Amino acid sequence: MTVRHLLDVDDLTDDELAHVLSLSAHTGPLSILNGKGVALLFEKPSTRTRNATEMAVVQLGGHPISLTQGETGLGTRETVEDVARTLACFHAAIGARVFKHETLERMVAVSPVPIINLLSDHAHPLQALADLLTIHQEFGELEGKTVAWVGDGNNVARSLALAALKSGMHVRIATPPGYELEGVDGIEATHDPAAAVDGADAVATDVWASMGQEDEANQRRRDFAGFMVDEGLMDKSAAHGIFLHCLPAHRGEEVSAGVIDGERSRVWAQAANRLDAARALMWWLFTEGYR
Repeated sequence: MTVRHLLDVDDLTDDELAHVLSLSAHTGPLSILNGKGVALLFEKPSTRTRNATEMAVVQLGGHPISLTQGETGLGTRETVEDVARTLACFHAAIGARVFKHETLERMVAVSPVPIINLLSDHAHPLQALADLLTIHQEFGELEGKTVAWVGDGNNVARSLALAALKSGMHVRIATPPGYELEGVDGIEATHDPAAAVDGADAVATDVWASMGQEDEANQRRRDFAGFMVDEGLMDKSAAHGIFLHCLPAHRGEEVSAGVIDGERSRVWAQAANRLDAARALMWWLFTEGYR
């Protein structure tokens, strides 16, 4: 049997993605990780990712151990490969939230246990699973629905676009010039937020400057002028349109307080779905995810 890893949603076939999403909605606590550990490595700090993945491991009967960069010295005190080999001695899987996607690829190259991307500069697959689960909960289906992304064509946008396209959805991405989402075929790309949001079933965004981009924050605020998702922009979506944000949010920058705290916002359901998505993904990896 071949060990499966999840570095982005395109590591799953269309059918596998649909199945994991169905498990997210229905799989309850199981004991498939009874007596086993899962290492959760955080180069970048996290609130939702750490809580969601730790509790997912617990609900599957396992023991999560979260490790910071200061504890592992990933790539400094010890090579990435040696850290992965060491953690695999003790754990059934390794989840890692890292700055560079290459770090995950180096782990995959040597790890005898599954590597799960908890976030990299290239992708955020567990967030995408939670996003689609939230949309499915709202509308009962994904195929034919339209999701509009407004903001940076970043890692979160990439994984959401890939997952949505694999699920038969339409994807529109509105970014300022120079911030386009690259490497994803099948999206409708524009520099006009209103055109992207027009009639959309779900509108999603993210912070303009992510962790590690603090030095760019002032320039990005200038570049993203006009890309705030406010009440006027949301009014261009479908009458039933919902708002999504992976959090943390900066009210008054990428989203207005009236939108994120308003009746069309589903950000807290979306955050809660991070747990369901992580639990389902790990359950699938350990029960069906073999080739």
